[in-house]
Amino acid sequence: MLGTLLLAQNPSFFEDSNQDGYYDSGLAFPSGSSSLLQAGPSGDKIPTTDQFVYSGDNALALSWTSRAGGDWAALVIAPGFPFQNIANQDYLSFWLYSEDSLAPSEMPLLYFEGAPNNVKSSRLPLSLFLEGLSAQNWTQVLVPLDTFFNDPNQTNINFSQTKAVIFGQDASDGVMHTIYVDEVKTFTAAAVNEAVNPPTDFIATGYDSHVELAWRLNTDAATVGYHIYRSDNQGGSFRFYRYMSNVDSLFIDFVGHGDTTSYQYRIAAINGGGKESAFSPVESAQTSAFSEEEMLDMVQRYTFRYFYDFAHPVSGLSRERSTSDDLVTIGGSGFGVMALLVGIERDFITRAEGKERIQKMVDFLKTADRFHGAWPHWMSGTTGEVIPFSPLDDGGDLVETAFMVQGLLTARAYFDQPDDSTLRSDITALWHGVEWNWYRRQVQKVLYWHWSPNFGWQINLPIRGFNETHIVYLLAIASPTHPVPAGLYDDGWAGGNYLNPKTFYSFPIIAGTDYGGPLFFAHYSYMGFDPRNKRDAYANYFVRNYNHTYINRSWSIQNPLNHIGYSNLLWGLTASDNPNGYLAHEPGLGGRDNGTITPTASIGSIPYAPEIVIPTIYHMYREYGKDLWGTMGFKDAMNLNENWFASSYLAIDQGPIIGMIENYRSQLLWDQFMSNPEIQTMMQAVGFVADSAQVKIEPELFAKREIKVFPNPAKESIQLQSTESGQLAWEILDANGRLLQNGKLNMLQGEAKKLDIPTTIGDGIYTLHLQLNNISVYQKLLVQP
Repeated sequence: MLGTLLLAQNPSFFEDSNQDGYYDSGLAFPSGSSSLLQAGPSGDKIPTTDQFVYSGDNALALSWTSRAGGDWAALVIAPGFPFQNIANQDYLSFWLYSEDSLAPSEMPLLYFEGAPNNVKSSRLPLSLFLEGLSAQNWTQVLVPLDTFFNDPNQTNINFSQTKAVIFGQDASDGVMHTIYVDEVKTFTAAAVNEAVNPPTDFIATGYDSHVELAWRLNTDAATVGYHIYRSDNQGGSFRFYRYMSNVDSLFIDFVGHGDTTSYQYRIAAINGGGKESAFSPVESAQTSAFSEEEMLDMVQRYTFRYFYDFAHPVSGLSRERSTSDDLVTIGGSGFGVMALLVGIERDFITRAEGKERIQKMVDFLKTADRFHGAWPHWMSGTTGEVIPFSPLDDGGDLVETAFMVQGLLTARAYFDQPDDSTLRSDITALWHGVEWNWYRRQVQKVLYWHWSPNFGWQINLPIRGFNETHIVYLLAIASPTHPVPAGLYDDGWAGGNYLNPKTFYSFPIIAGTDYGGPLFFAHYSYMGFDPRNKRDAYANYFVRNYNHTYINRSWSIQNPLNHIGYSNLLWGLTASDNPNGYLAHEPGLGGRDNGTITPTASIGSIPYAPEIVIPTIYHMYREYGKDLWGTMGFKDAMNLNENWFASSYLAIDQGPIIGMIENYRSQLLWDQFMSNPEIQTMMQAVGFVADSAQVKIEPELFAKREIKVFPNPAKESIQLQSTESGQLAWEILDANGRLLQNGKLNMLQGEAKKLDIPTTIGDGIYTLHLQLNNISVYQKLLVQP
């Protein structure tokens, strides 16, 4: 921590840009015959890249061509344009990367600008401090500031009011060069030279398409990060590969499916000035194709980390999302209890470790805020005090409470040994303390979602189905201490617009809205409650959820809104983050399908339709894992329309992934929850009866509806062949998605139709968009001379 503080106290000119594609505090000035790439709305900013990054989210991208009679300057200025005092600093440090090697003569000049009057320092060649730049390797440049302070030609610059670090024109070779610049900071000699210890317990593990590196975080004050080096020639030579901060002890190297290269890795710790420790021992790993069991093990193991490693340190409860600190969520923590049981069964942790963690959660819940027995949606993981979910929602949340109780009852059944009696008793006391009948508002024939001591029933939200709240009524009727009449099941839960006779893509939805709504409706209440082989007066919910799953997938296959990427292998609409915030995504033309695919949607449906979910797990991981897979499994969502991948994880989305995979594999959670005697009594009261109805596994819907394009690469024309007849609309788009040419062709089923490439289209890579009936195809088209 001391090393991190030391780093933060040193003047910094660039670490990350908050803008997309440019650095607002950086200025790019070409003049004369020279050129310098510019960006930003004003056209005078330094561009940034998120493709070549040493640390953080982006780096500066300097692309220039120096010519005689011209000049250029890239001014790197601290955010907000403050003056920086570097007079008492010893080194300027920054990191450089180039796809091609640069000779010393090809490097730019380096100098400073100070206040007042924008006085410039001496202009010194960067080659004084760097003997050329090797290709594809991040290189630290340490510039002794005394070189500038003591230069006999130094101007009267005031280094205590330094405005900018400037890269500028040197040799006029007329060739375009590009370098990427990151982490532009100054340091004292003490920070640069402070000794650091090498990291320990370094291991590399190969999976299907990635290698995971893990090590123990250094505790010495000097360590602020780590440098990872990789070799692809059996350790014959290593290249710098990645920087990691001192808060990260895991790194995912996504090498891709089918890469059988054996990679060697080593790691060094670094201090605040970038000085390295000795290297760790070399570790070797390579990928191998995973079986279904291995793939599901991997997904569960990684997802488990969210609920165990990332749990709140005081309460043990689950944080709302991966950016939450003290804020924990009750419903997501109920899923977390179930995840711990899975972790025990899969040997991710021992039984003793899982029991200890659940007891910690239960002990915290005993004293946390409750409102007539119901916990709030959010609370402080340290104090247990309510954190308002919305302006009127600062009290009990009966739905979140039901998700928690579902998890607790599953754990109570699981821990069935004599020495587990304390945990069982504590869970029973919490369960008995929920005043389900209070949330009737005295004698109403429906349950209400919220109550607050400050706002009463002002939210006024009745709980009616079909949606994610089925478990609320099941538990409220099952309660041995504060039950509601079984009649509320019909009057409340099913008392609204419940049944739906419509069929979508040949699947009857049975209950709920058209198309079924977001897929979490089929997950949250059925993490513990087993819907198999039974029905109430309205539905067999396993059949209903199976149909919902297929409808959701079929919508993505037909893709009527022409979203990029949707297919029989990439589907799943549910509530999640998206490029513009958070939305309950669902099929239909009501604006709730914006192109966002959420892994929990498909994976949480695995018990219903493993035949379509498992191929999608492989596809999402292998095809998009570089951006979609992280240290806690699948990230929350992706949207290929906007080339967006979430950096977030959410408890309520991670929970169905690990829990429903386990229900598919072993029925663990279903078996344990259903074994509670109160649940069996409830089922009799509600009127559940045995039902032998079976789902019908459909053939691939629309799987053979396609448009083939050949040859590709092409020269003057391409051939199009479709499995259907009709009028085909075609578009050719440039790399930025701008329309270049379009037209229409009449197609006959199976007949190849020639499409001449317009003469105005030059050589290069384009996007071809084809639409016929409900088939929509986006494909890269390479046009060759």
